[in-house]
Amino acid sequence: MSRIGRMPIDIPSGVDVKIDGQAVTVKGPKGELGLTVAQPIRVALDDNQVVVTRPDDERDSRSLHGLTRTLIQNQIIGVTQGYSKGLEVVGTGYRVQSKGSAVEFALGFSHSITVDPPAGITFTVEGNNKLTVSGIDKQAVGEVAANIRKLRKPEPYKGKGVRYAGEVVRRKAGKAGK
Repeated sequence: MSRIGRMPIDIPSGVDVKIDGQAVTVKGPKGELGLTVAQPIRVALDDNQVVVTRPDDERDSRSLHGLTRTLIQNQIIGVTQGYSKGLEVVGTGYRVQSKGSAVEFALGFSHSITVDPPAGITFTVEGNNKLTVSGIDKQAVGEVAANIRKLRKPEPYKGKGVRYAGEVVRRKAGKAGK
């Protein structure tokens, strides 16, 4: 039995979970998220807890058991606390500034790059080199942060580029290092 999948999920106060067949809807103070559960997995409400079960020990059932439980747990955390990911812009002349709800990057190209937030995602700029991506959907927050990092990945010689907050960039010696 999956160690993660068999644990029940406690529903905090202020969160409403609705189960309609294979569709799970989580509604909380920050918003509403939905999930369609894969076929062999069953989800049930049991006195203020969500219980995820699997019908058999087939390979597909085992692989989806813990995943489904974690996705529902992430939705509950998302509608109560939300998720955020920090990004840092490192490099001479590299900066980020807010333009309304969008952000504009100067990353050493001949032009500036403007990034508009998708629905449910907000950008917060601190100073001219720190950006926070936040929202209620963990997957969407991570994907937007990864796409912004992809604009100019940190390079190994000087460490210039967009990196996650706290990310350690491995440095190389370069030509002069003997």
